[in-house]
Amino acid sequence: MQIGYTTWGMPKVPIDEAIPFLAKQGFDAVELTVLPNYTTAIDTLTPSERKRIKGLYDQHGLAMPAIAAHRSLLAEEPDAHEENMKVLTKAVDLCAEWADGTGKPVLDTVLGGSPDDWHEKQDFIIERVGELVHYAGERGVVIGLEAHTGAALDTVEKAVDLIHTINSPYMKHNFDISHFDIMGISTEESVRLMAPDAAHTHVKDQRGRVPDFEFLIPGEGDFDFVAYLQAMHEAGYTGSITAEVSYMVQRRPDYDPMAAAAMCYQTLEKAFLESGVPRDG
Repeated sequence: MQIGYTTWGMPKVPIDEAIPFLAKQGFDAVELTVLPNYTTAIDTLTPSERKRIKGLYDQHGLAMPAIAAHRSLLAEEPDAHEENMKVLTKAVDLCAEWADGTGKPVLDTVLGGSPDDWHEKQDFIIERVGELVHYAGERGVVIGLEAHTGAALDTVEKAVDLIHTINSPYMKHNFDISHFDIMGISTEESVRLMAPDAAHTHVKDQRGRVPDFEFLIPGEGDFDFVAYLQAMHEAGYTGSITAEVSYMVQRRPDYDPMAAAAMCYQTLEKAFLESGVPRDG
């Protein structure tokens, strides 16, 4: 496994600053976020800029395990869905373009909607997810769909069920254990069910339980990263353990994206050392 970071926590940091900084901290891998409010928004990535960014990764010895393009798949207003799909399909194309000897980056996204939509809009959900997975599959790109608290896809059971229903090698989990931890689901249980079909991960720290919870920077809370790493290793996961700094943290008046990233690395490095899990970044 590798220690990764997602630029989700760095919306305003230029990529020329982010990549060297993250490499210097010791990260093995970096997920690039390409949403409209980021310095690496998909629509700003000209062919020359795409080539330059990939060169930055290569120059600093960083893997690119995934690209983050979180957009709802359940918008019912046609124009909104069209706009969301434009972002998602462009991001899929980017994953295909940035393929290297280790494969193509996973496209991370979410389902959107609300928990009640799961039962009320089952056919609609399958149709929308299938549409994106089909597009990605034609380009050899895996969709990593993230179960997210408050969304239609919000539980382990739903995530596993959707994987089985779609039944495609191009449909996997972006496994963010924080969303299950705040629901009181044990690390053992969520890893047992999610890790076998996980294409990528996110980790945060967290405090409390739904609905009274708070996402934190890894190391600020009491999540047992050592037990998590051991469980993931035993489950056979070999990819990036990618730290994510949530919007909840980014809203703090004194939020420092560089300090947060450094803390993420220190926390995960310590956990890897204590766990005895091999790191192959």
